[in-house]
Amino acid sequence: MGIADQFKDKAQELADQAKQKAGQDKDQARERGQQGQERGRQAQEQARDAAEQARERFDR
Repeated sequence: MGIADQFKDKAQELADQAKQKAGQDKDQARERGQQGQERGRQAQEQARDAAEQARERFDR
């Protein structure tokens, strides 16, 4: 194997690693986005529950 082949192999290896890392970063970003949406839904639900409890207290 010549030096040129070694450089090509190394370049391909690095390119593959970069693609893999980019995919992982994309997956992590998607996961964080989903977690943020879930937290938002939970916060809305808690606010709704608190408002309902407050109405029930004032209705007595």
